[in-house]
Amino acid sequence: MSRLKIAIQKSGRLHDKSIELLKDCGVSVQNGKDQLKVRAANFPLDILYLRNSDIPKYLEDGVADIAIVGENLLIEKQKNVSVIRPLGFSKCRVSLAVPKSVATDDLSYFNGKRIATSYPNTLKRFLDAEGIQADIHQIAGSVEIAPNIGLADGVCDIVSSGSTLFKNGLRETQVILRSEAVLAKSPDLSPEKEAILDKLSFRMDAVLRGKASKYVLLNVPNDKIEAVSALLPVLKSPTILPLAEEGWSSLHTVIDESQFWDVIEELKAAGAEDILVVPIDKIVR
Repeated sequence: MSRLKIAIQKSGRLHDKSIELLKDCGVSVQNGKDQLKVRAANFPLDILYLRNSDIPKYLEDGVADIAIVGENLLIEKQKNVSVIRPLGFSKCRVSLAVPKSVATDDLSYFNGKRIATSYPNTLKRFLDAEGIQADIHQIAGSVEIAPNIGLADGVCDIVSSGSTLFKNGLRETQVILRSEAVLAKSPDLSPEKEAILDKLSFRMDAVLRGKASKYVLLNVPNDKIEAVSALLPVLKSPTILPLAEEGWSSLHTVIDESQFWDVIEELKAAGAEDILVVPIDKIVR
């Protein structure tokens, strides 16, 4: 029987989130410490624990069938792989930053300057598109220290909270691209492996849809049901159940996390009371 091989980062935050997602999908996963490959006990999946920067090449060569990897890395490496879907975690941006003493945010500052980066291809494409001529210094790690030791006039690196830039006396001026973890696949999968991938993707969809939603229960006077129902962004239509108290009903619905607070405020203004919010484990469609 065919088994699907998935590559994930060997350690770090992306590793932890990837393992959490697989476990939420019902896949029994070992932690992989001191191991390069482990076998899932209850799903036809082998997990390859790899160095993050190597994953795009392994995907392209078919050593790994699929991978959970940062989209920014795929863009930098420009390998022949395809993105199946974004995963909604490990969000970051690749940005330009300058010493705090530099007053301008204008991109023209970098004309004729030296920029240290671990993303030379991404940076070059951006600068070429903007007509900026700069000297790119490729560095494998600790990019933020480059201006302090006189190696560069600015940096281009991954930014999440911005705390690392701040600690090194830098500030963000330009966002080159925004990124998050994605599920990507090798260009040549067999029909058997595509079928396994479809099953795994189905589970991921259910998990990620649940994480992005809230189950909401609210009490509404019967004469306000229509007005309140019109505000609800639901999967199909709200469930309405009569309460023991005469003239009142309970409405049950699902609200997208991104809309939650705006919708809740509108519901209260329309007459909803006793609003109960419950996290959702999975939504299967």
